[in-house]
Amino acid sequence: MRKGEQTRMSIIQKSAELFNVRGYAGSSIKDIMQVTGLKKGGIYRHFTGKDQLASEAFDYATAILSERLSTAIESADTAIEKALVIFDVYKDAVNDPPVIGGCPLLNTAIESDDTHPVLREQALQVMKQFLSTIQEFIQDGIQTGELRSDTEIVSLSSLILSTLEGAIMASKLAHDNSHIAYCKEHLRRYLLSYRTECARIDKQ
Repeated sequence: MRKGEQTRMSIIQKSAELFNVRGYAGSSIKDIMQVTGLKKGGIYRHFTGKDQLASEAFDYATAILSERLSTAIESADTAIEKALVIFDVYKDAVNDPPVIGGCPLLNTAIESDDTHPVLREQALQVMKQFLSTIQEFIQDGIQTGELRSDTEIVSLSSLILSTLEGAIMASKLAHDNSHIAYCKEHLRRYLLSYRTECARIDKQ
């Protein structure tokens, strides 16, 4: 990687953490200069403005999250285990989230909802991709006979994602990771109600 490319990537990485902690609106160009150690001209040499930087920083942050989630999901064998292992990615949401500042999807979705349509659209696409991933392993669970054939894939995937994001929010707000653990356990009990009798016998 050339020096210019290294500098550009460094700006994106450091800005991603800044935006995820302080928010897009709460981060000034001076803040960006401070975390990157560059002058304004050095930053704008690589980006047309703060909007472009925010967009690429969000892509970078969500790529990290996506990789962590994919690794976790691939480590699990069953659909129910895949749904639950997602919560382990944020088991220490307070002190050690995948990206400093919490969940970039949650943070960006909340901040950009009425103020930044471009970032909102990016967040929406990431959410759709996440839901699609969940729907795929639920569908696999149905096809393998683990989950009942009448399992509502779309609504169940929405529940899993919403439960995770809500647990992250509660844990961050209260500085208490127990919210993640509580939600994971209650979701586990709920998902077991979708398991087929055959899967129950095989599990015993």
